[in-house]
Amino acid sequence: MIPIIDTHQHLWDLRRLRLPWVAEHPPLARSYLPDDYQQAVEGTGVQRSVYVEVDVEPSQANAEAEDIVALCRRASGLTVAAVIGGRPAADDFADQVKRFAPVPSVKGFRQVLHVAGSPPRTCLDPRFVRGVRLLGMHDLTFDLCMRPGELPDAAELVGLCPETCFVLDHCGNVDVAARDRTSWQRDLERVARYPNVVCKVSGIIESAPRATWSEDDLAPVVDHVLDLFGPERVLFGSNWPVCNLNGSLRRWAEALRAIVAHRPETMQRNLFHDNAVRVYRL
Repeated sequence: MIPIIDTHQHLWDLRRLRLPWVAEHPPLARSYLPDDYQQAVEGTGVQRSVYVEVDVEPSQANAEAEDIVALCRRASGLTVAAVIGGRPAADDFADQVKRFAPVPSVKGFRQVLHVAGSPPRTCLDPRFVRGVRLLGMHDLTFDLCMRPGELPDAAELVGLCPETCFVLDHCGNVDVAARDRTSWQRDLERVARYPNVVCKVSGIIESAPRATWSEDDLAPVVDHVLDLFGPERVLFGSNWPVCNLNGSLRRWAEALRAIVAHRPETMQRNLFHDNAVRVYRL
């Protein structure tokens, strides 16, 4: 079994952090801790993971980052690196970057852009663009997590920041159950043209047919992403525990292994492990 580096792991302790959005998803409205994740990955081949910020209340972003940095310092855990939360257009973003850029476990930043308060073209505000360019100067990545209809905005941002490495989350948040994915396919092609973007093959079972989804539902999306981005610009991500809303980490990992089983072993190893080592400098 090819070992896995999970590049999209979430954790949260609701005794310490406030995540307003989990109230909309009752199964997620509890704490999810490292021991829970350890149980979820048993038998899957996951050996290490990269934490991704969980859209806490903005005032808690630095506290969230400090908590995860402390977790990464523990030699016994699976979590070895982090993409922390930050708002590139904020007045204090440069100070936040200066604070965390020297921390070895911090590999990048993310701001969720598919929520209320982030209208289309938010990422093209000149202040936002300036903040994302700053990340490139510090060799830090920026995760793109936005509505699929805003992928053209993503492509424009990527073009404006050629020195920054972008990580597109969740295959561009495609709706797997949609009958017509023509717009997503076309717009994803625009993003994939830029060599400074990699794509996480993650977060797609959540929009698949409820409880009844199979590999056949997911394969067209996965194949389109792999064909566009190629073997060196794709990463496996579980999106745990959000994936539990319509499956499990194990079920998703097994499905993806089956979907790509016919592809060359080098490509499979890149997807599940080697690309993560390179992109996140693990």
